[in-house]
Amino acid sequence: MHADTVAEDEEKWLAEGIAGVQQNAYYMHRALDSNNLKDALKFSAQMLSELRTSRLSPHKYYELYMRAFDELRKLEMFFREETTRGNCSVVDLYELVQHAGNVLPRLYLLCTVGSVYIKSKEAPAKDVLKDLVEMSRGIQHPLRGLFLRSYLSQISRDKLPDIGSEYEGDADSVNDAIEFVLQNFIEMNKLWVRMQHQGPQRDKEKREKERSELRDLVGKNLHVLSQIEGVDLEMYKETVLPRILEQVVNCKDELAQFYLMDCIIQVFPDEYHLQTLETLLSAFPQLQPGVDIKTVLSQLMDRLSNYATSSPEVLPEFLQVEAFAKFSSAIGKVIEAQPDMPAVSAITLYVSLLTFTLRVHPDRLDYVDQVLGACVKKLSGKEKLQDSRATKQIVALLSAPLEKYSNIVTALELSNYPKVMDHLDNSTTKVMAVVIIQSIMKNTTCVSTSDKVEALFELIKGLIKDMDGTQDDDVDEEDFKEEQNSVARLIHMLYNEDQEEMLKIICTVQKHILRGGPKRLPFTVPSLVFLALKLVRRLQGQDGDVVGEDVPTTPKKIFQILNQTIEALYLVPCPELSLRLYLQCAEAANDCDLEPVAYEFFTQAFILYEEEIADSKAQVTAIHLIIGTLQRMNIFGVENRDTLTHKATGYSAKLLKKPDQCRAVYACSHLFWVEDQDGVKDGERVLLCLKRALRIANAAQQMANAARGSSGSISLFIEILNKYLYFFEKGNPQITSSAIQGLIELITTEMQGENATSDPSAEAFFASTMRYIQFQKQKGGSMGEKYETIKAS
Repeated sequence: MHADTVAEDEEKWLAEGIAGVQQNAYYMHRALDSNNLKDALKFSAQMLSELRTSRLSPHKYYELYMRAFDELRKLEMFFREETTRGNCSVVDLYELVQHAGNVLPRLYLLCTVGSVYIKSKEAPAKDVLKDLVEMSRGIQHPLRGLFLRSYLSQISRDKLPDIGSEYEGDADSVNDAIEFVLQNFIEMNKLWVRMQHQGPQRDKEKREKERSELRDLVGKNLHVLSQIEGVDLEMYKETVLPRILEQVVNCKDELAQFYLMDCIIQVFPDEYHLQTLETLLSAFPQLQPGVDIKTVLSQLMDRLSNYATSSPEVLPEFLQVEAFAKFSSAIGKVIEAQPDMPAVSAITLYVSLLTFTLRVHPDRLDYVDQVLGACVKKLSGKEKLQDSRATKQIVALLSAPLEKYSNIVTALELSNYPKVMDHLDNSTTKVMAVVIIQSIMKNTTCVSTSDKVEALFELIKGLIKDMDGTQDDDVDEEDFKEEQNSVARLIHMLYNEDQEEMLKIICTVQKHILRGGPKRLPFTVPSLVFLALKLVRRLQGQDGDVVGEDVPTTPKKIFQILNQTIEALYLVPCPELSLRLYLQCAEAANDCDLEPVAYEFFTQAFILYEEEIADSKAQVTAIHLIIGTLQRMNIFGVENRDTLTHKATGYSAKLLKKPDQCRAVYACSHLFWVEDQDGVKDGERVLLCLKRALRIANAAQQMANAARGSSGSISLFIEILNKYLYFFEKGNPQITSSAIQGLIELITTEMQGENATSDPSAEAFFASTMRYIQFQKQKGGSMGEKYETIKAS
């Protein structure tokens, strides 16, 4: 309620002030129209007296000031016309306005006439400006003084005795121009700073907000300075910058220091900053602790790095002035000067320094590592970061080299990189690990030595093992799967042409992932197995029986590692995946002519099947995998092969469901008829399998009939018929056309029986099979002759 009342009062006071300005301006214009100079000055002084108010906030005061400013411009035009026509002397006018009753109107009028005085060139610009800036000291009220000096700056900016200006004057006049702007700036800054002490302590926050609204009035002086032609690098270095920085440091005001340092960086040229870097940076440690130094320093580094990348020819200058060393030293001093500086602020400074370094000196890895080392030093002795803003900055710090070099191998050369990561909490360590892996995937980076792999897996340890005893039970299941899949993909990016080094890489990966715990192994072990099998394929044909201390890389050695790795997965337990991997290894051992190794892998697969796989669907899948793999093996001697095929057929016949039994048993027929050059061709045992499958199919139908009162599907018989046809074509003498004919008649009878159940898919399957037989008969040749005796309809 109080705030509303104040706002209403202020609106009323503003309206009164504007009305006063308008009324006196009206009389002033009437006096001007009648060339009554005395009355015109009287009413203009009364109009300007409205600016003596102390009741308005800066925002409202500005509105009132602008009304008066517009009228002053008109008054200035009148004075200029009158003096040009010779109706009055500008010198007399300059003296006349100094008799105004109140100091504030007097100084506004003095500045207005002063502008005309300089324009007339009846006196040197430097003398008039010096007079005006000195006389303006008469207003010490912060708000009124600021706007008066702002007016002085505005009317004088195009009348400075600058080089090449019409008001240049003697050789030293540019120094006078600079001195005038600097003096006006210093006085305005003092007034601006003093505003914080005007009023009760409880209104401090409101005053700071109001002061912030006025900052541009002060900053415009620096902009004017930057536009003066005479301010060359030498002048800037020797005079301008030291004077500005002296004022900034001595004012000891946080708001002013932050804004003015930012102004310096924004308004003066980049090459000036580069050549005066030491002077500029020396001011930062002297600023108040509450100043947001990180933002200002970051903007300076950002500007200079942009300057370096946009003009490559200036890069030698950066080296010449030792820009990196100076920035690094300045940041160190700032942090040292502010022991209570929050971690996030310090890290942000290092992020900016690192960004600067990567853009200006991308080839200097030692600089990059130095920045990381300085950050580690700042964080040493502290617990893991809990501040989310600080951890975000650490991620930015660690991500910058990855983005710049597009190669994790380069980052792995930075000794301080993992030390910085150690300060992240567990969840952020995981985030950073994912960022690293994504970088490798995006840039298809190949990590090619065991040392680099060791360093890499240390960096991503947040994904490959539990951290500090924490469990992954609280982690979102989908996130966990994605993390582990990313690790699995990473493993495939590890490669070295040298086989010895590749084996070392595999051993390094194994060491790390076996520490991952039971939840992770099902994701990571398969990738390691296939990585090792790639090496096995490259080593195919090498002898594995070399003994001695320095055993070379051989398939046998790799298979031993694989056996240990899959065994760890099997103990999770994860029997189905382990069985698949054992079979993959068995096939690779077959290609390497290592019969004992292949047999051992099969043995492990069968043990898993017997002891661990109880689910009926899983058993069906497993037995078909075993049969398919065993069928492709050509290394086993008679005894070993018989043992394994006997086991496979035995398990097939013991499946829970009759249809599953039937399909597994007829699949076993392929174990006895292999088309390879040296493959097994035992027609009799093929026939035994198919007959056994028929018996099981028949039993399945009888069970369906007993349970449902109708015969079951005849699909099994049709599937067996297709197996008969396959082996018939392959030349198995035990599979005769009469046996096929008998099976066709059996199927036809079953389909037409009283208890037959309509099964469109089975009927379509059978019709397709009959068409195939007909096609083979029509094709002619030796195959046509074989099929001739079979009736397909």
